Amino acid sequence: MKCPYCSQDNTRVIDSRPADDNCSIRRRRLCDLCGKRFTTYEKIETIPIIVIKKDNNRESYDRTKLEGGILRACHKRPIALKEINGVIDSVEGEVFNREEREIESKVIGEIVMEKLKDLDSVAYVRFASVYREFKDVNTFMDELKKMLDK
Repeated sequence: MKCPYCSQDNTRVIDSRPADDNCSIRRRRLCDLCGKRFTTYEKIETIPIIVIKKDNNRESYDRTKLEGGILRACHKRPIALKEINGVIDSVEGEVFNREEREIESKVIGEIVMEKLKDLDSVAYVRFASVYREFKDVNTFMDELKKMLDK
């Protein structure tokens, strides 16, 4: 493992334990050259999943796209990064637990919205407005009314 500070590849593990999600291993590492410490996470490699986009194009599942969408929805909200990562891990867990090699992007979007609805209503509405492509204020208001009725 290369040191993120000096790029030296002579690092060693000084602590190893299950991560908070119990689905990965958290390792504290020490760089022998610069003496800095850093954390890595080790996860099981899973079967590659293909995402079917709205235009029927197919692309490999990319966790960073999921993270980006959720982080944008949660921008400037009082949500801890640990909670956001929990949502991301939870969504990813549901996607991989389906044991399907292909999944539609709208299925992933619906899972994300369900998780965000429980986490933060503003983040949910932000994500829904982009995901559902609200065309005007009335569509936006309809979604808000649905939330307020529940």
